Amino acid sequence: MSDLSLPKKILELDATALPEPVYRLARICLLDLLGVSAGATGTPLARIALEFVRDQYPGRQPLLFSEGQASSAGAALYGGWLIDALDAHDGHVLTKGHAGVAVLPGMLSLPEIRNLSGRQFLGELAIGYEIAIRAGISLHSAACDYHTSGAWNCLGVAAVAARVMGLSPKQLAEALGTAEFYGPRSQMMRCIDHPTMLKDGSAWGAMTGISAALLARAGFTGAPALLLEESDLWRDLGTRWHFLDTYFKRYPVCYWAQPAVEAALSLRTSIPDTAQIEEVRVTSFHQAIRLHTSRPQSTEEAQYSLPWAVACALHRGTVNQQSVTNDLAHPEVLRLSGKVRLYESAEFSACFPAHRYATVKVRLGDGRELVSDRFEARGTPGNPVLRSELVTKFHELAGPVLGPAADCLERAVDDLSDHPVTQLLAQLNQTKPYQNQQEISLSHATAT
Repeated sequence: MSDLSLPKKILELDATALPEPVYRLARICLLDLLGVSAGATGTPLARIALEFVRDQYPGRQPLLFSEGQASSAGAALYGGWLIDALDAHDGHVLTKGHAGVAVLPGMLSLPEIRNLSGRQFLGELAIGYEIAIRAGISLHSAACDYHTSGAWNCLGVAAVAARVMGLSPKQLAEALGTAEFYGPRSQMMRCIDHPTMLKDGSAWGAMTGISAALLARAGFTGAPALLLEESDLWRDLGTRWHFLDTYFKRYPVCYWAQPAVEAALSLRTSIPDTAQIEEVRVTSFHQAIRLHTSRPQSTEEAQYSLPWAVACALHRGTVNQQSVTNDLAHPEVLRLSGKVRLYESAEFSACFPAHRYATVKVRLGDGRELVSDRFEARGTPGNPVLRSELVTKFHELAGPVLGPAADCLERAVDDLSDHPVTQLLAQLNQTKPYQNQQEISLSHATAT
């Protein structure tokens, strides 16, 4: 490849000398992703992924919160599947998807990361996010279809892997071209209309990125990465951080459903008994109302169901892990979910993806109608979820799985900037789910 200016620029970024807000955000992203990972270990997808990877990708790399080992490609694949199994991880509005779900497991799959300081690890994580996010923005501006996150977060994984492994600019260029070419350009809305374990393609993005870097190190050549050719998008790399616009989810459901959850929660105190609810009218943007399943039969369907999320919010005052795993047969939530009607607003659709809006109107049996204000999903820099809420979320997800080790893991993340990354890795490698933890079985879910 002739023009290596951008690969050189990517490799020249100093992971120890980034703006301090970047490190602070990277530490929050790390804690949030680890909480989601731990919380997802009992899902059916995680169980299938673990068996598959241990059987088909043997190697020496540890598997995140799980027994056994795999190759780097296998460990990245499993970590991406694990995080994606519980739709509670961070994202970016302009990419309409997720970077960290692939970048973190990709990094953790590499033996070379043991040589990094904690500050370097956080810096590399942020750089991986940044490359992935810019690739995602580039893809959405050029492609005629809406692709899953694996189509572009694979480039962030390839970039940070090349940096950590010490590849040359030419090798990085080949890795990026290979990752882009082999990345899963799967159709996101097909997964929205038919929610299954395919999820957001990010497991394949993580595996593709790592594989591309390993292949480039061995001399494998790839076609030019077209997503890197939009010069205006990449010109300010290293000075402007799209990563700082990362959003966080408070609830483990698709981010498109969360404006309606917030709107429903705003009305809940005015409803003395949910048994009085006769109809719930949700008005939102086009992509959100495609989340139409009202009687989810699996955790994947529940995570991609706007009616179910709103029903849980009205009945329980929140949407949590139980809402999308063990509570799928809850009679009152099922009744409420069946009462939800979805309507598209042309105004709200025109604002997507930069903004996600929804309103909710609840009609009660006595004839009263309760109407919410317009709500936007929480978690963006302009409408943030507090750090304390994210710490609470981490313990809600990780505590039941890891027990007291969750506190140790939180401290390891908090102290990472001042210690070698091996301290965090040691904590991760010795932190496994309780041996007596009950696995989630949706086929035997019972109402509580």
